[in-house]
Amino acid sequence: MTATELEIEGMDCGSCAFHVQEALKKVRGVRSVRVDLEKERAFVEHEDADFADFHKAVLDAGYAIRASHPAGS
Repeated sequence: MTATELEIEGMDCGSCAFHVQEALKKVRGVRSVRVDLEKERAFVEHEDADFADFHKAVLDAGYAIRASHPAGS
């Protein structure tokens, strides 16, 4: 299992965080998602998920990914 931290642009309320979380949960290979609204981050545990799928899911939800990196780095 791999953990990835995504910096999300445009989240400013609990509803925003919920939409991002639900969008990422639908990506094939995603096992869990935790969103930190205050830090504008999403932490995703996944197996064989493609970053392009993360990007599309977040974009389709109305937000953007500023950056991504392995969680904890």
